[in-house]
Amino acid sequence: MSEEKLLSIIVPIYNEENTVKEILTSLTKLKEKVQSIEIIVVNDGSTDNSLKILNENHDLYDCLIKNSQNKGKGNAVKSALEKASGKYITFQDADLEYDPNDFLKFTKLISKFSPDLIIGSRFNYADYTRSHHFFNKIGNYFITFLFNIIYQTTFTDVYSCYACFKKELLNYDNLKTNGFEQHAEILCKVVRNGKTFYEVPINYNGRTHDEGKKIKFYHIFAVIFQIIIGKFK
Repeated sequence: MSEEKLLSIIVPIYNEENTVKEILTSLTKLKEKVQSIEIIVVNDGSTDNSLKILNENHDLYDCLIKNSQNKGKGNAVKSALEKASGKYITFQDADLEYDPNDFLKFTKLISKFSPDLIIGSRFNYADYTRSHHFFNKIGNYFITFLFNIIYQTTFTDVYSCYACFKKELLNYDNLKTNGFEQHAEILCKVVRNGKTFYEVPINYNGRTHDEGKKIKFYHIFAVIFQIIIGKFK
């Protein structure tokens, strides 16, 4: 993967045997419209059939990183960043919460404005968004409000998985976190190093914890900590 791509899509996977093939198929179809895309998959020590499915479908990704044990989403992201050749980086959860077709909005915006950061908003949504758990939504509003005050931005959904940024704005060797709070650490660094930020509406079909959602409400405390200290690091 020596040739620079426009966009690297990082897909961390942990026990997503029911959805991994479908989501990767959807991502691969994007190449019919934007050829300069690479898909980097990290199997983070899955104990179900996720790795078997990945090994049987080499055509659905450009690079596969295999962790023998679960090391956390943040660790998976860091290992993928080392392999990424895209000018821009974005992320795709391996479930079906987000619609990969929304990445086309990112590539159009990149072509037009060359932004430093784009966030896909689930709250200023395009066609639909599934009703959130009340306290999760309140948590998202608070995190976004705090981020906007500290970094003088006007985002509506900073903890959307769909964040896309110029790779040159992030020194991934300096990332300290390995959990869900790493998203906040990355955003803080990119916003501090960048100048032009955009937001686009996306669709969202969020799943519940019973359906396999992994992030919990208590993760908000580590996120808040990262947002605050990120201003000074």
